This record gives sequence, C-alpha cells and structure tokens, in this order.
Amino acid sequence: MQVKELVLDNCRSEDGKVVGLSSDFENLEFLSMININLLSVSNLPKLNKLRKLELSDNRISGGLEVLAEKTPNLTHLNLSGNKIKDINTLEPLKKLPNLHSLDLFNCEVTMLINYRESVFALLPQLTYLDGFDADEQEAPDSDPEADGDALEDDYENGEGEEEEDDEEEDDLDEEVIDDEEDEDDDLEGEEEEDGVDDEVRLALVQHQVTHLSLVW
Repeated sequence: MQVKELVLDNCRSEDGKVVGLSSDFENLEFLSMININLLSVSNLPKLNKLRKLELSDNRISGGLEVLAEKTPNLTHLNLSGNKIKDINTLEPLKKLPNLHSLDLFNCEVTMLINYRESVFALLPQLTYLDGFDADEQEAPDSDPEADGDALEDDYENGEGEEEEDDEEEDDLDEEVIDDEEDEDDDLEGEEEEDGVDDEVRLALVQHQVTHLSLVW
C-alpha cells in the first residue's frame, strides 16, 4: 500500500492487535495509536519505513525490545501516559540507532531522581526527551524556513500598512490646509465686500448732501 500516514486514535485493540493493521502498510512512515487500550507492542507488524510512532495514553509497561525488530528506523517515539516505571524498561531502545526524540510525559518513570540524566546516559542517540534536549533547550516544532518566510511576510505587511497610514495622514493634512485656505479666501472676500458697501454708502451720503445744498 502507498499509505504513508495512519491514525487509529481512540479505536479499540483486541488482545493487543489492531484489526486491519498489517505489514501490507509497507510504506507507512507515521502511525498514531493513541488511547486504544494497548497493553504491549508485541503484535505490531513489521514496518521498516516507519519514522514516527504515537502510543500515548495506553497501558504499555514493557516489551519495548520488539520495536527494534518491527520498526528499526524509528526516529520519534511517544509513550506518554503509559505504565512505564523503571529506567531499565527503556534499555531495549538502545537498539534503535535513529531514535532522537522520546516522550514519557505522565509515566511514573519521570518521577525518579535524576530521571533526565539517566535516560540521556542510557540512550546516547537521543537528542530530545519530553520535548527538551540535555541542555534544556526546547525542540523546534516547525520548519525554520517556513517561520522565516512568515516573519518576512509579516514584516512586509507591516511596512505596507505603515506606508498606507502615512499616505492617509498626508492626505488628511492636505485637506485641512485646503480647508483653511478656503476659509481665509472667504474671509478676505467678505472684507472686500464690506469695503465696497462702505464706499457706496459714503457716495450716497455725499450725493444727498449735495442735493440738499442745491435745493437750499
């Protein structure tokens, strides 16, 4: 089969087996079986291309040596929320040379003194345990190049918005200036009209005075 990813979360296994899951899934690279009441991994089919295996929230307490045989190229293993109590239970994972990420959240083993130091010492091929490396640096959860592109897009969008805001502010300033000039022109026009009216009134008064003089 050409299937590369298979999610069987919340299904129910029968005697540790998942109906339909077989070695026919030879191209499978990601398999998720979260919360399926799995007691062990002994009945997993042989999946040579499997890279990531999600087994959290099951009842697995041991028998991990099967993984080296069934999933020899595993790089990520999530056993969070299982019944793993001892560091020695993890020893079979030494035979997974490509395993560089292991999650054991909510397993009793995480309560042991020097838990992290002990696991890194036991499994030197590990890079990340419970999402952090030996120096407490968090594992990246996305593609750095994609993040860079996203940041670049955000920067460009931000710049564009700022430029648009500046243009709008400039337009508003120009409108205000135009309005003020129009108001000044109106005031000057009114003053000129008032000046003309005064001259007309003065001429009329003088005319009346002259007319009265002639009558007399």
